[in-house]
Amino acid sequence: MASVEEFGRGLTSPLGAPRGKTETYIEVPFLLGDKKVIPDGLVQASRGKRSWTALVEVKTGDNELQTQQLENYLDVAKANGFDALITISNQIAPATGVHPTRVDRRKLNKVALHHWSWSEVLTQAVLQQRFKGVSDPDQAWILGELIRYLEHPRSGALSFHDMGASWVAVREAVGSGTLRKNDKGVPEVTGRFDALMSFACLRLGRSLGVEVKPELSRAEVKDPKLRTSNLVDHLVADGCLAGSIRVPDLIAPIYVRANLKSGQLMCSIDVEAPTTGRSVTRVNWLLRQLKEASDGIRIESFAARAREGAAELLGAVREDPTKLVPDAGKEIVRFRVARLSAVGSKRGLGRNSFIDSVTHGIDDFYEGVAQRLKAFVPPSPKYREPNVAEATPKDVAASTAETSSGAEISDMSTVAVAGRVPDAPST
Repeated sequence: MASVEEFGRGLTSPLGAPRGKTETYIEVPFLLGDKKVIPDGLVQASRGKRSWTALVEVKTGDNELQTQQLENYLDVAKANGFDALITISNQIAPATGVHPTRVDRRKLNKVALHHWSWSEVLTQAVLQQRFKGVSDPDQAWILGELIRYLEHPRSGALSFHDMGASWVAVREAVGSGTLRKNDKGVPEVTGRFDALMSFACLRLGRSLGVEVKPELSRAEVKDPKLRTSNLVDHLVADGCLAGSIRVPDLIAPIYVRANLKSGQLMCSIDVEAPTTGRSVTRVNWLLRQLKEASDGIRIESFAARAREGAAELLGAVREDPTKLVPDAGKEIVRFRVARLSAVGSKRGLGRNSFIDSVTHGIDDFYEGVAQRLKAFVPPSPKYREPNVAEATPKDVAASTAETSSGAEISDMSTVAVAGRVPDAPST
């Protein structure tokens, strides 16, 4: 962070640090009452008279952050007038702004608490080196070495690799229809799924060179507990885990739905239909964009003021586009394009893994379907030559005679063709 300026600023600026010089220190000792505490690091960014300081605590492998340790560092930061405490571990926050470890919120009145997963650090490094660029060649090499290190399996910077100890019991309860909201493992599984969605966003973002984020409602962003409650309700009622991800400049969010009852994963995206042309013309407009997609893609069409739409596989629609045309001559206003695949049941990585099936399903849907779709742009209005009738000298003379006699002018086009405006009659 201190050696590669763009990388250090890219990490700390979103936390409120000034875009200036970054200094870093390791294992700085502090006194907290009668005991000594030693955070793993300290970061200070300064520009002009303004400075920003944060303590850093790091965990690798399966080691998790400890509440008491974090609260001690928050007390140290407050006593020394520091701005923040940053934690880095393989734990992935379930939502933006939510820390994976609970602490006493009263300790956050003066000090901010931020979290980076190792996947997020790796993603920022890749985005900076491969897409945003590093001005100094030596700094670019240093950042490349960091990426190479973090990608090595022995670095301790692991990818998301476990759905948690409660996964099997919750999945089996869903299958038997016995799952209840107050079952002990339900919040853990839903939290792990949200973390998986965040990890899938980071993974996809590294390939695209953009920042991909989970899509949450305003209410869920404001109250993370609401998001957890919605996930729990959905899992108990339908046996499904669902979420959305937002890719910059993509026509709409990608909706991801894992059905634990049927063992099926659905990735879908909604496309607004053209506002002009017949319904079959609108279907053909979509088919042209999906000419390289597989026949197994499912397409739904929705008409205005209709609860249900028509649904067919892409192969069948290619043969007969009218299969998606609604009855009673209703106009199509929206399409839903979806890809279905098997979802694994295993809690970890490897064959039949739930994690791998979800991440690969999202990547495949984006590459094969979503990135090909474009919003409809209506054609520009065509320029037309004005059709002005030529007036004969006889017509002009007649118009002039009527005007001079005080008659009312009923056709101003005749006056325009005559090339003059008559004088107003005197009172």
